[in-house]
Formats: sequence, structure tokens, C-alpha cells
Amino acid sequence: MVAPAALRVVRCGGGTIHGVRAVFSSDSKYLLCASGDFVKMYSVATEETLRLMGGHADLVTGIQLNPHNHMQLYSSSLDGSIKLWDFMDGIPIKTFSVGSKLLALYALASSEDSVFVIVPKSDAFQLVSVKLTKTAGQDVEAKELSVVLDGVDASPKHIAFGREGQYVASVKEANLQVYFFKQKQLNRNSQFTCIACHPTEDCIATGHADGKIRLWRNFYHKKDYTFSTLHWHHDIVMDLAYSVEGTSLLSGGVESVLVLWHNESDCRKDFLPRLGSPIEYISVSSDGSLCCTLHKDNRITIINSNLRFSKSIQGLIKSKCNKIYVKTGLVVDPRTKALVLNGEPGHLQFYSLQSDQQLFSLDIVQRQYIHQAGLKQADLVKVAFSARGKWLATVEEREEAADPELQLKLWFYDEETQSFKLNTRVNTPHENHITDMCFRDMDELEDDSPILVTTGRDRVFKVWVMVEDTDPEGNYGHIVSWSCDFVGSYHNYQATNCCFSEDGSLLAVSFEEIVTVWDSVTWELKCTFCHPPGKIRNICFGRLTCSKYLIGATDHGFLCCWNLLTCALEWSAHLNVLVLQPDPLSEHIAAVSWLSKESSLFVFKPNEPRPVYIQRNLCKEKILLAAFVPRDEPEMTGSEKYLWLRSSQLFFLTDAQELLTLSTRSLEERLTPSSKQLATEESLPVTPFSLLLGKHRRQQSQEDTDLGKLVVHNKHEQDSPAVKELLHTPAHVLPSASFLCPIFINSLLISKENKSAEEVADEVEMESEKTDDDLDEEGDVTEMEQEDTNPMELLGEMTCKLSKSQERELRKLRKMDYSWISAF
Repeated sequence: MVAPAALRVVRCGGGTIHGVRAVFSSDSKYLLCASGDFVKMYSVATEETLRLMGGHADLVTGIQLNPHNHMQLYSSSLDGSIKLWDFMDGIPIKTFSVGSKLLALYALASSEDSVFVIVPKSDAFQLVSVKLTKTAGQDVEAKELSVVLDGVDASPKHIAFGREGQYVASVKEANLQVYFFKQKQLNRNSQFTCIACHPTEDCIATGHADGKIRLWRNFYHKKDYTFSTLHWHHDIVMDLAYSVEGTSLLSGGVESVLVLWHNESDCRKDFLPRLGSPIEYISVSSDGSLCCTLHKDNRITIINSNLRFSKSIQGLIKSKCNKIYVKTGLVVDPRTKALVLNGEPGHLQFYSLQSDQQLFSLDIVQRQYIHQAGLKQADLVKVAFSARGKWLATVEEREEAADPELQLKLWFYDEETQSFKLNTRVNTPHENHITDMCFRDMDELEDDSPILVTTGRDRVFKVWVMVEDTDPEGNYGHIVSWSCDFVGSYHNYQATNCCFSEDGSLLAVSFEEIVTVWDSVTWELKCTFCHPPGKIRNICFGRLTCSKYLIGATDHGFLCCWNLLTCALEWSAHLNVLVLQPDPLSEHIAAVSWLSKESSLFVFKPNEPRPVYIQRNLCKEKILLAAFVPRDEPEMTGSEKYLWLRSSQLFFLTDAQELLTLSTRSLEERLTPSSKQLATEESLPVTPFSLLLGKHRRQQSQEDTDLGKLVVHNKHEQDSPAVKELLHTPAHVLPSASFLCPIFINSLLISKENKSAEEVADEVEMESEKTDDDLDEEGDVTEMEQEDTNPMELLGEMTCKLSKSQERELRKLRKMDYSWISAF
């Protein structure tokens, strides 16, 4: 038996794609990017994700095309390995174990059996050459390292190779180093931020913190160097890239503008403005037809050579503000199962976990955002969906400490336009900041009596219900809107959290150190639970068989479980819980704690104080948000302790806005068959032989239609694995033609009708008993079958024909000796 795979933390969709420079394929049809633990391949034409190449155990820090085989890709990772991929098939060809953390990767055509990486050394970093051994096997060691430059910066944009790999230039703070691979170095002073080398000339372009670009020449002489200056950016130059021929230079920065400098002239330049967010990296395709910019908000912009916008690929948007906490929390859209959270300022982003792309963005604040530090602007702080996603509630506020400006908005999902429309706007729903918000989670009653509850620092909670009013002008009949139905409080304490029970009959509201339980019909206070010291940080009800329990976590490090039937504390545990998230499809509850600079996960059922799963040291980052996302199909787990992952998948968001999940399988294995088929069948290019065969089939089909002939085709022809492999597999990884030819020819032949085991046995028996007379009889039957259809059949008088099995039985009867019956 195969042992079940252990759960591991996977940095999945939403990982930072701007951390590494992107790479175009040699034909500019695909764009390869590092994203978390994966390498992603996008289609330039359709913007969709075609491949997810997973195999690294930590962040991917560099990707480079193999300069000696452009169908292969190198990738480096913090796990200390370099992988060589056949990226068209997503197959790892070889893994080189270096042993040290790898922070950047460079591959040169002039270095046939080695690559260059940045590795840490004490408090500094080194650029080293790694010899890639040609030892047989898929996993090999690459321990032969040679130092090229000492004291380099860890950023990949601070090192560049020039003039076909004859020298390497490095910038760090106020130093510029040039190494000619002949032990020549040169140091110059300035504030460097990025560097690029001319592809054919001895010229180095450096970006600076003051917005200037300097072009260095004659730098191989220590005292005779010269430089010229280009200046347009008003702030730090983030990245530089030369065109393929070196006739122009691209630059980008915090202005979100791509600048194209012609012939290194300060007078001749073109601009592509309003790209959305600061430009982090610039990449140019090998044929010069395209370039792309990677932005700080996880956006990729593909641009034509004439500086015209072409495509945009948007991942999980990272907040532009200095605060790293996502204010809205991590919410799941019941309709699309997308994660919903803060996006662009004032917008709500709907992020698809399957495609790692943004589905759409909803403008909530509907005001122009001004990019100015210190300016108080309205932003989105709370979001909640009704049970089936019919209603969306949002809260926006302007960051004023004394008198915040608040708005509560209710949005209705319009089936015709397939989007949310604003239904009700409530100005100043509370006198102070709103701390929490939830809908009554009842599928069967949602259409009739939706209820929304908000809690605030003004020491009250409010109940909002939907009401119908008559249109005074008589144009629209009844108008549906929301209004406040009830206001509750408890001893003038601040209301902090709220949630409904699974059946919607009870509402729990926490007031500092006390949890109150209310009847959702009469709004009577039923009972209270108190657990000093410490304010209540999170509360949730148990579900299904554990619906009689109420769970709470305090900021003094206690996790408590109360029994609603006995109104007593069932159990408690000393645990510093930051996140408390129930699974909507099971009894399980996930609790994430933060202790000793590491996050740990505890999964439990309220009726059992012993956790069903514990994952200590889940990650070194602080996890502030989590969400269970229902699966399309139940997950088949190989161990009982992973049964809590069967119905839903748990996702986490760290304080650095990195999205994590737990899985026993890689993300590529979790791709749906339809998406795999889409990537293979439609997105990837077919071979010339496939195009030729497809043209022949279309012509044959047209001829058959014109002639009115009935042509018999093999219905499984298109489904043949042999045909698919031959037509869609690149030639450099195919077996020999002598091996493929018989398989391919057999797949095109029309197979005989399927026969049952009984029929096959009869045929074997009959073959041994056949005589010449039998053969003559069979010939007669065949001739009868080939005759034209009887005209009587056209009039509805169908002649009954014998099946082959019946004919065989009849022949057996003919051979039998019936002479004994004459005696009677």
C-alpha cells in the first residue's frame, strides 16, 4: 500500500508575481512567471493560465530560458534547487541540488554547462557560478560553486550581464562593480537602484533614486570612464531594459508610466501612461515584438513594440496602502466561490482560486482615488454576503479618528446584467466605527426575510431588515429597501463581534469580555457568557451535530466552548487564537494561533476538546485571515486525520498578503479535467502534421457531403490517445517514428463491431465445424443482405431479419440428424 501523502503548506494563487522578472518564450506566444512555489505559463493571446509547474518546496526566485534549448526553462528556489523544465509539457527534466538558498538566477549562452545564482554569505550576498553536472538521473547534486562577485545585492535587477556574457555589472548602494571574467573590476559612486547592459555595445545603464538614468561607457579604464544622463522620472527608477537590438531603452517607476528612450537621447522619448500601479520589472521578448511590465499590485501588462497596450493579466491585488491588514476580511462569494476582499482603493476584487486571476472588480466607494500620502480618503472596511449571494453588504469609512464618515450600502445581484446594483445607501449607520457585520445564514428563508446585523464602537448592535415601499410616482410599483428594525446594547459595552446560529434562530453578539445570545424573532436576551480577563476576539456557532455549542477566543489567549443547552462552559484551552473559522459543510472549526514568531493550525470539533489535526509551525508569517472554500467535488483523502479537508479547502492570508493553502497534492494535480483539456487542446499550438491532417479531414468531409455518400467513421478516432499524443506533443520529446507509426496507423483503422463473449465462443466453435456447404450457405446469406431494400419496407411492412447469432443457431439445427422422427 502507498502511504498517504502528508499535508504541506502551498503558496498557491495570489503569490507575488512581481518578485521575479518574467520571461517570454522564443516565439512570444507564452509568458512565464514565478508565482509562489510555482512557475506559471500564460497565453499571450488569451491571457489564461496554461501551465502550473509545481515541484519546488519554497518560493521560486528566478526563471530563465535554457539558452541552448529554447523549449526548456531553468528555475531557482529558496529550497536550494535548480530545476530544468520542458515547459510546453510541464515536465521536470532534471533537478540540481545546490544546497544553499538561491535568490536569483541567470543563464548565458556563453556558459554551456553552468548558470549563475545569488547566494547568501553571512550578512552579505555573492554571485556564484554553478556547474550543472551531466550525471545521469533526474535528481543530481551541483555542489561545484565558484565565486564571481562578492558583496552584491540580493535583488536580481541589481546585476546584469553585457555584450554576450563578456562581463557582469553589479550595483549595490553607492558601488558599481564590473567584472570582465579577466579579473578586472571598476567601482564608481552614486545611488543605484537597477542596472541593464547594452546587448551589443560596452554600455551600462543604471537607474537611480533621484529619478535619473546614467549611461556608462569606457568603464574598462578606471580613470577614463564617461557617462551621460537621461532624466524624466520624478522618483526612484524601478527597472530598466534594452530592446533586442539595443536601439532603445525602456524604463519604469512609481509613476506607473513606461518610458521608451530612442537612441539614448533625452529629447526623443515616448510614453505609455496610466498602467495602474508602480512598475516593478520590465521584460522584452527575444524577437522584440512584445514587452511586459510587472507591477507592485500583482498585475502583468503586455505591450506591443509600438508602445500600445495589448493585454493585462491580473492576479490577487495587493493593497497599495502602507497597512498590510486586509480590512474587509477574507469572504467567499456563494455564487462563484471566489475570494472577495479589498482590491484597488475603494474597490472589491473577486479573485478566482482556480485560475489565479481576478474575475472582476466592483467599485464600491465610487470616488476618484488620489495618490497622495497623508490624504484621508474613503475606503472599504467591511463586506458580507447573504447565504446564496443575492445580497451584498459593504461598509466604507473615511479614516478620521474623532468623527469617522461612515456609509452602509446594500447591493442586489441583477440576473440580467450579471452584476451587483446598489439598492440602499445608509449614511452614518453607527455613530462610531463598525466592528463586524453578518447576514442571517438561512437558505430557505433568505428570499422572504433577509436580516443583516451590524455592530459598532458606539456600544450598540443594529438589525436591518428588507421592507417594501410604494413608489410615489407609480412608475415602479413596490420598491424594496432596507431599514433599521432593532437596536440592542448590553450595559454600555462596546459591541465587537456578531454571528448567527446555523438555523438562524439565535444571534450571538460579543460586548468586550461578554458574549450575549439573542432570540432572532423577538430580540430577547436569552443568556450571557463571560470569560474575563480578555476581550472576545472571535466567536462562532457549531454546525450540524455540534450546533448546540458556541466557540469564542479572547485576546488574552483562551479558546472557550460553551454549551447552549446547559448555559455552561464545556471546555477551554490556553491558546492565542488570531483566526477562528468554521467549515460551512462540516462540524470542523479551524483555529490559527500565533506564538514564538510562528503560526500554528488546530482543527477541532466543538464536542471534542482534543483536536483532530494539529500543524505546528504552519509558516513563519502571521496569519490574520482564513476561509473555507467549498469544493466542486469531494476530496479523496488517504488518511482519517485529513477527512476535515474532504468537503472544503482551507485558505490563509498572511500579513504580507500572501495566499497559502494546505494540500496533499500539488496545485497542478487539482486542476479540473476540463481546464487541462482546454490548455492541451485549444491553447497550445498544434504541429504542422496536425494542421495537414485536419485540413484533409475537412476536405474529405465536404466531399462526402457533396456526393451524398454515407461514410462510416470511427467514432473513437478523435479520442485515441495515440492520435492526441502525436498531434500535440512537441517533436523534440517524441519517440522514434518506427515506434509511433504502427500505433498511429492502428488508431486510424475502423474497428469491427464489438462482440459479446458468447458470440465469440460460438464463432470459434462454428469455425471448426464449417463445411463447404456451410460456406455456400453463408455466401447466400451475404448476398441477400447486400440486396436493395424491399419496397414493402418503405410502406411500413418491415421484414424481420435474423441476427447473426440466430443465423448460427439455425445452421446448427440444419446439421442435426432428424431421421429418427420418421419412425413416428
